[in-house]
Amino acid sequence: MTMEREDSVEEKVQELKEKVRNLLITCGENPSQQLNLIDSIQRLGVAYHFDIEINEALDHAYKNYNDTNDHDQNDEDLHTTALKFRLLRQQRYSISCDIFNKFIDDDGNFKESLVKDVRGNLSLYDASHMRMHGEDVLERALAFTTTNLRAAFDNNNSRHEEGSYALKWPLFKAMPRLAARNYISFYEEDPLHDPTLLSFAKLDYNCLQKLYQKELNEISR
Repeated sequence: MTMEREDSVEEKVQELKEKVRNLLITCGENPSQQLNLIDSIQRLGVAYHFDIEINEALDHAYKNYNDTNDHDQNDEDLHTTALKFRLLRQQRYSISCDIFNKFIDDDGNFKESLVKDVRGNLSLYDASHMRMHGEDVLERALAFTTTNLRAAFDNNNSRHEEGSYALKWPLFKAMPRLAARNYISFYEEDPLHDPTLLSFAKLDYNCLQKLYQKELNEISR
């Protein structure tokens, strides 16, 4: 790659990076949208560009969670609740699994009405891998979501490929760069994806690949 070409790519990277940063900041007025954006940024492997913004957003989400009354929290669906729990716990915030009690029936099981909520089950499945010893509700969540997701994907659900990958490689057991490469494909097929974030993720991935190849050549030499 020529020097001029490298400079052009770097300029494009910086341009897209700033657009994503602004998007991350401005969508703070919609907490659910911001959590989804953070999740996508992390899965796409570009979160290291936005550590400060993500930390500030999750800190605000945690403080808001503690200050919000029960009625407001009960309005959140399974996907949003599970996503918030996972993002905060993986950031080492102290958030209780009691957040899922509203989805439990009188017999102590997850409500039957949640069975066909594929998106919600995927998020709860990811969240269940953040469980600690003695958190029975998350043990039940893992069994519940695994059964539901396998049934859904056996029926050729539209998210079959993404879900099958999640069941085979849970979020915290997958190799980050390989997971990012796969998620780029899943994200591109999502009709709600953000084109700027997608372009940035692809360009960043390619730049890192070239950097790794260059470093490998230097080491080999």
